[in-house]
Amino acid sequence: MTLKQFLTDLALAVTGGLLAVTVAAAACSISTTSVNFGNYNVFATTPLDSTGQVTFRCTGLPVVSVQITIDKGGAPSFNPRLLRQGSQTLSYNLYLDGARAILWGDGTGGTQTYTQVLPPLNQDITVQVFGRIPAGQDVSAGVYTNTVTVTIFF
Repeated sequence: MTLKQFLTDLALAVTGGLLAVTVAAAACSISTTSVNFGNYNVFATTPLDSTGQVTFRCTGLPVVSVQITIDKGGAPSFNPRLLRQGSQTLSYNLYLDGARAILWGDGTGGTQTYTQVLPPLNQDITVQVFGRIPAGQDVSAGVYTNTVTVTIFF
């Protein structure tokens, strides 16, 4: 074997070895717990508040930022979102803050998104979801529900 052939074989072996190396891509997962309001009293003079949670975890390569959005849940707008029982509706909303002043949405229609820059890897991050049903809504008794979609971008 000549020196030239040896160097060519070595270069091919090194190149082949480099191609076999795999790098774990960044990945983030998300889970939620419901915002369960319990019983709404049509005679109450104060809003009915509740909380839920969004938990996310990022693995693999570091993630520059995470953004979490919540859709309208089938309502025509973010304000208000609507709980439904048949044709009856009960207005409610979801917020980023405990004061319930910052609507959590997709960044449009007066809403904001949850954003975290450089989230820690391999660690569950739990974010509170603050819900509120305003007082003074005259609705029939029954079970009112709504489903919203929570999306994570990274």
